Amino acid sequence: MRRFIAAAIVVLAAMISYPGHAEVLIGVSSAMTGRLAWFGEQVQRGAEMAVADVNAAGGVLGQQVRLTVADDFCDPEQAVAAAQKLVGDGVVLVVGHMCSGASIPASKVYEAAGVLQISPGSTNPLLTEQGRANVFRVIGRDDTQGIVAGNYLADHWGDKKIAIIHDGTTYGKGLADETRKQLNKRGVTESIYERYAPGKDDYSTEIAALQAADIAVLYMGGYHAEVALMVRAARDRGYTVQLVSGDGMATEEFALIAGPAAEGTLFTFPADARRNPEAAKVVERFRAENFEPAGYTLRSYGTVQAWSQAVEKAGSLKLQPVIASLRGNQFDTVLGRIDFDDKGDLTVQSWEWYVWKGGDYVPLE
Repeated sequence: MRRFIAAAIVVLAAMISYPGHAEVLIGVSSAMTGRLAWFGEQVQRGAEMAVADVNAAGGVLGQQVRLTVADDFCDPEQAVAAAQKLVGDGVVLVVGHMCSGASIPASKVYEAAGVLQISPGSTNPLLTEQGRANVFRVIGRDDTQGIVAGNYLADHWGDKKIAIIHDGTTYGKGLADETRKQLNKRGVTESIYERYAPGKDDYSTEIAALQAADIAVLYMGGYHAEVALMVRAARDRGYTVQLVSGDGMATEEFALIAGPAAEGTLFTFPADARRNPEAAKVVERFRAENFEPAGYTLRSYGTVQAWSQAVEKAGSLKLQPVIASLRGNQFDTVLGRIDFDDKGDLTVQSWEWYVWKGGDYVPLE
């Protein structure tokens, strides 16, 4: 009996270690609950469909891929806990995190564990400036996004009173600071620069103060819910301040919260992947499921695509060969053809302007 058990253990170990019998686990981490859960749904749905498509095509290196999800609540401490959970689960890749304030502390956990991290939405420059070789992202950086925003503010409202406010988060403050820096370089000084408290239900007091200061343009570094409540409070007062923000606005929940007040709100976001010919069939399938693949959905899908292609080109799931593959190749994705520099950033970053019209965001003409 002992010989039988010993032999069975040897066979089982061989099956586990043999690639044909293994299962590749990848993780997704974002805010799955709370006020930013819309982004979590986008990231999860994108990764789920990408994994299904990879598996339908034979998996990676002949192995099927399975997805596991961890909720980071867009919070630094919970992000570390989520990262530790995913590492404990045995993931080789994490699609995430979404919020820069979650991605940056989590990246330390992944580096120590030898796990690849590719963020579909974290834009703070520090994420890739830390020098962690295992960290990549499929979105641009705020030091580029801020230049685009600052130039637009200077070009269109350089002679008006501009307020720049932020929510104090790594993302919100970082984007506001980069925008302010470029605005100032253009010779325009903002009338107000301050922090607002995120998570409130009403911002009428803040709006009243901005109106009293005769602010014509309000740039907000933060997330969609607060921008929506601000613009709604302004319109309720008959205050026609122009709201401008960044990529955290790319969710339909903004229009649901703001209602008719959403109309005309401007923000920056990468080129809309839904318009890419490479994404047409994937977009059609999402819509057939009554899910609009807006915001970061296709960036998450593209993350899995880039990783799976890098693995195939490397001929290995091990971290170092995959890192070398990501840095040394181009990848055909729903985002178009992409490649990465030595920091893990996209070599080509695109930031475009969008405006909310009729409950959806469209490119600004």
